[in-house]
Amino acid sequence: MNKDIDFPQYRKLSNGKAFYRITSERSFDELQILGSKVLLYSFQVDKYPEFVRIQQMLQKEGDYEPLSPNDFESLLKRVH
Repeated sequence: MNKDIDFPQYRKLSNGKAFYRITSERSFDELQILGSKVLLYSFQVDKYPEFVRIQQMLQKEGDYEPLSPNDFESLLKRVH
């Protein structure tokens, strides 16, 4: 685990359909856009594959890109 990371961290998928607020190395919130709706999911990670997913998000590997906190918060206001 990297102790130098300040949380929360924000990421998005390059396709613009999912947005993430990583609150710790073992938890994150996900906003999904489905048509005109925005859905919120919260995850507490306890399995290794999920932990690896968070590490990939933090390292911006694969399809994960940086996201501004303001963009996440704006989408959060649209949650149904």
